[in-house]
Amino acid sequence: MSQGPLLDTNSPLNGDQAQRLNDVLGGMDRDQMTWLSGYLAGLNASGGQLSAASPAGAPQTASALPEITVLYGSQTGNAEGVAEQARDRAKAQGFNVRLLDMADATKKDLKDPTNLVVVVSTQGEGDPPDTAIGFYELINGRKAPKLDGHRFAVLGLGDSSYDQFCQMGKEFDARLAELGAERINDRIDCDVDYEEPAETWIDSVLARYAELSGATTAAADQSSSAASAGESQWSKKNPFYAEILDTVVLNDDGSSKETRHIELSLEDSGLVYEPGDALGVVPQNDPAYVDELLEKLRISHDTELDTGSKVRDALLAEFEVTTLTRPFLEKWAELSDNAELRRILSDEAREEFKAWVYGRHIIDVIEQFPVDNLDAATFTQALRKLPPRLYSIASSYNAEPDEVHLTVGVVRYEAHGRARNGVTTGYLSDHVEPGDKIPIYVDRNKNFKLPHDNNTPIIMVGPGTGVAPFRAFMQERDDAGAEGDNWLFFGDQHFHTDFLYQAEWLNWREKGLLTRLDVAFSRDQAEKVYVQDRMREKGAELYAWLERGAHFYVCGDGERMAADVHQALLDIAREHGGLDEDAAAQYIRDLQQSKRYQRDVY
Repeated sequence: MSQGPLLDTNSPLNGDQAQRLNDVLGGMDRDQMTWLSGYLAGLNASGGQLSAASPAGAPQTASALPEITVLYGSQTGNAEGVAEQARDRAKAQGFNVRLLDMADATKKDLKDPTNLVVVVSTQGEGDPPDTAIGFYELINGRKAPKLDGHRFAVLGLGDSSYDQFCQMGKEFDARLAELGAERINDRIDCDVDYEEPAETWIDSVLARYAELSGATTAAADQSSSAASAGESQWSKKNPFYAEILDTVVLNDDGSSKETRHIELSLEDSGLVYEPGDALGVVPQNDPAYVDELLEKLRISHDTELDTGSKVRDALLAEFEVTTLTRPFLEKWAELSDNAELRRILSDEAREEFKAWVYGRHIIDVIEQFPVDNLDAATFTQALRKLPPRLYSIASSYNAEPDEVHLTVGVVRYEAHGRARNGVTTGYLSDHVEPGDKIPIYVDRNKNFKLPHDNNTPIIMVGPGTGVAPFRAFMQERDDAGAEGDNWLFFGDQHFHTDFLYQAEWLNWREKGLLTRLDVAFSRDQAEKVYVQDRMREKGAELYAWLERGAHFYVCGDGERMAADVHQALLDIAREHGGLDEDAAAQYIRDLQQSKRYQRDVY
């Protein structure tokens, strides 16, 4: 319990009233204070009178407002965060609110007419979050409930650099309507810079539900301060500038890769994190690339935007100037009035579009489809905000207090006659060094966490930089003296040059913390071998670990590796569990729903 705020001596209450209220406030926690603030605002709006028929302590507005179920499907925690914000705002306005994870949602939850606020992210190229798969299949299957009498509104989270942008939001929105529910607010599809549109959408939906009920909500401005109480002051919008302590290339000479271990100081920040969390890095674009871009556009570096910023400064720090998205290309098709670009963007050319976009940046579009006399304001309006990049944290805070470690694979390649660098990996490798400070914040990931019981066995599959969170897992378990068995599958190209953190893994194995270590170095023999191949080789034992309660984790490439590992897991369940195809799929789905199978993929 937290100590509530006490009334000061300037209160209009008499001494006895002030003392009684102080007694109540002194024992309240944050949620109770949030409820009370909404209640008092609503009571004031209704004239300050309690209804004689109302039970003591029940707000008059709450009885008139409908109950709302905030239903969410989240992979990394962003959708869950928006759902929690919706819950807190609704509570502060006097609604009765239920927060429901799609992982826990059943047909029974939709039996009676429900007012739904749905927040769902899209995983990869159009897939539902892992924990939402069961609910997604339910509403799209033969057993889908009829939803006549239900009301809903949907917010989708996604990344417009993917072709299937916010696909889950679109599908849930359409399917709920098909099942008979009434859409009470337009769906919105949020890009990586989702905070402001999400906040506006929440307010719009709550106002609509209040309007439909004929009630007046309490003041909405009570919620934001209460919801943020106790949270870190550092965020995406207000990052902490962390000093780089060290940066080391993990690959040996002769490797085709450049993987960096980066250590940052959190001293005096107050920031803490848990294994499985990510670190957000707020990067800057490559100055040479920005200068070339402005030269191609024939825009002066010193041109001022309406915000007062000079265009070069804005392109360095505020806007995404490399990654191609469909919204940018659609805007550029309008500006250039180019028939070929419009054709590439057409529905008939979807597969061609994917191939055409691959390896290209914004500067390539400007070269191929030039626009004459384009002003700086029009160009920047076509761009999206520069998003932070998230990196799985490679250290345990308990083992490395006041530090945070990253494992960063530097992106360098050539495509379409031009050398390319990753925005953030290039920034970290080429433009900053030990002693410099970079803007960071902690991004919580509630869906990639160690078991609460330290005796629970875990299986970790982390090829390449996907091994990062598992280094954190092992540091944490080592520091805690955990007795649960630990099994790592690691893969990369070559044993001699690409065995990341080799000495640490071998040390943990020698001391008995790492129970099993299986590696796959794909280029060390004629036939390529990957982590999923090692899983199949050890399938009987892997299945036995799952049967005794092991948690299964995957981190790394979500486009191919994660799908291959998932298929290997299905094959193992069939072969060593004696299950048919449907039963094996249900077995894996049950692991996901119970959060014993967790993925951090990108």
